[in-house]
Amino acid sequence: MTDSRIFGRPLKVIANSLDISARRHNLISGNIANMDTIGYEPSDLDFGKTLQRAMGDQAPDYLDKTNPRHLSPSGEDAFSMNGSNSEDVDIYHLDSVNIDTEMMNLMENNIKYRTTAELLLRKMTMLNYSIDEGGK
Repeated sequence: MTDSRIFGRPLKVIANSLDISARRHNLISGNIANMDTIGYEPSDLDFGKTLQRAMGDQAPDYLDKTNPRHLSPSGEDAFSMNGSNSEDVDIYHLDSVNIDTEMMNLMENNIKYRTTAELLLRKMTMLNYSIDEGGK
């Protein structure tokens, strides 16, 4: 089923994009929630790099996994929440979180999430249309 044209790579990209957008939303909302915390360093997730890492063609895993909770041999999780610290803040001041930047990031992430959800909806609509037309 990995080579399926219906449920193949496009659906995997959409699913990973939605997952990464949700994770980035959690990081951004955490930054906003800790806006008044002294010494807090805001973090963010690079959407493009994380999606590329999640979708990257890696070398085959030759180890047998008898349990889905086993770790990968590389030791790196494709969806790790290790965000990077924002570089546009001064961590020695109380206002280490720039609310304008965080709200802009939140809005950008919201647009990406909604666009990806719309892509998923249209893909499912095309599939539904194909099934309906095939039965006639």
